[in-house]
Amino acid sequence: MNATSITAVTGGITAATGYQASAVACGLKPSGLDLALIVSDPLASAAGVFTTNRAVAAPVVISKNQLSLSNGKARAIVVNSKCANACTGDDGIRAAQLMVTEAAMALSCEPQHVLIASTGVIGMRLDTQKVSSGIRNAVKQLRPEKHLEAAEAIMTTDVSPKEYAVSVETSEGVFTIGGMVKGAGMIEPDMATMLGFLTTDAAIEPAILNRALREITNRTFNAITIDGESSTNDTVFILANGSSGVTIPETENTDLYKALVLGLDSVCSWLAREIVRGGEGATKLATVTVTGAASDQEAQRAARFIANSPLVKTALHGEDPNWGRIVAVAGRSGVAFDQAKTEVRIGSTTLFANATVMAEQETLAAAHLAGDEVELSIDLGTGGSGTARMWTCDFSAEYVHINADYRT
Repeated sequence: MNATSITAVTGGITAATGYQASAVACGLKPSGLDLALIVSDPLASAAGVFTTNRAVAAPVVISKNQLSLSNGKARAIVVNSKCANACTGDDGIRAAQLMVTEAAMALSCEPQHVLIASTGVIGMRLDTQKVSSGIRNAVKQLRPEKHLEAAEAIMTTDVSPKEYAVSVETSEGVFTIGGMVKGAGMIEPDMATMLGFLTTDAAIEPAILNRALREITNRTFNAITIDGESSTNDTVFILANGSSGVTIPETENTDLYKALVLGLDSVCSWLAREIVRGGEGATKLATVTVTGAASDQEAQRAARFIANSPLVKTALHGEDPNWGRIVAVAGRSGVAFDQAKTEVRIGSTTLFANATVMAEQETLAAAHLAGDEVELSIDLGTGGSGTARMWTCDFSAEYVHINADYRT
């Protein structure tokens, strides 16, 4: 592969050429921004991945249909916070469809070229009058510099907006990828309770864009967990409008496709880690690494069990190097596992290996856990080449307080 250079740039969701954004307070929240709009000129290729929860919100139903009707093309994405528009029956579907209609009219574009997403309280009816007015106002305020406000408008219990962008320099030219996400609770792989939006000015056919998005989602947004809960509204969209003049070929085994994947991985990995870092009540970002599994799938299963374990996560919060909990959780995950050859590390410190406990090393491990970024590693001892990585966080009393009071 020819050398590809990835450089962080400012601008978030509008860093790429041809994108504008806006954000308004339309009254869904008691105060603050609660509706965001992202628009591409020209019409862009589009792809999306959605929640695997069988309880599906109205905007997910509508947006899936939109991508099918448009053959993977879009001009705009409308996002509201505070109200998930989930479990709202036919009224919810009508409200979601109205978001599409209002945006299409205000932008003078085809209705099938509008995608939508919602986040917030499940079961709450979407106030269509407020949303319709908000969409019209948002169209009037579209600007490339409104990227941070857009990231703020989609927040629920997030403590800060999350945006990131990179410039990808290749021998064939330079293109940009930008993104923004929200998510702080109900975060679990497949996907998290998260909304994610990505833009690029590379030209990419919808089929290859969809393939790249799924590849990257599986190793970033599907590799995070905060509390083991998935949502009704999880969505990640990507738009590619071709304004850079760089065209990604319709085959995977090319330098440009690999450059696209590298750029997407850089943006999505950063955003995924920030979701976990900003998790409800979180004080630590933890990387869980599993090696020596019989397959990557088994490694992923073990990593997910460890990353979701309340016992492991509370030990993280207490800065307790309780390696036994990691072994116990790996053992109950149901994957191939040889306890006699298992090795557990916290940071770079080995605490258990070849059935031997290294108690004298716990002080070093505890010192590592005192940091705000920590690493937990286990080799399952099967001799296999399966590996996996997940990001998680600790469980604190603050997580309980936030979710006990979520609707009040």
